Amino acid sequence: MQLATLLTPEIAKSAGVAYVHYLSFMLCFAALVVERRLLRPDPDRRAATAMVITDVIYGIAALALLISGIFRVLYFGQGSEFYTTNPLFWWKIGLYLSVGALSLYPTVTYILWAIPLRKGELPKVSEALATRLGWIVNIELVGFALVPLLATLMARGVGLPAS
Repeated sequence: MQLATLLTPEIAKSAGVAYVHYLSFMLCFAALVVERRLLRPDPDRRAATAMVITDVIYGIAALALLISGIFRVLYFGQGSEFYTTNPLFWWKIGLYLSVGALSLYPTVTYILWAIPLRKGELPKVSEALATRLGWIVNIELVGFALVPLLATLMARGVGLPAS
């Protein structure tokens, strides 16, 4: 009698893609938390540079999240039909895309900060801009916090058509 499942190449690939998916979600969320903590009017050089780097990490993690999610749906999950027939899946995708679209404004702002930083200058960040960016990042955090809720409901079959 076999007491344990062996680590087959297929299981290792599936687990690896799932791991990248979960880790990239955590990195996205952590990067947003760091961005929120660093946001302030007229940041010093260290904070402004950290903000730019943090947003790059966020972007890379968001891309890894998207790619690993596509791989999970197409190759390693419960079959693409399980996902595509579930309205919660589409809510989850819509939420991810909405957060991604919302993040464009802060990302462009941080990219523009890199210009003065490279010249040895500090970016000009008004109280109004810092507040606006803070609200956007807060909304992104709420959106990202809802993604795992939808995922856990989906994993339990909520939203699937009656069979």
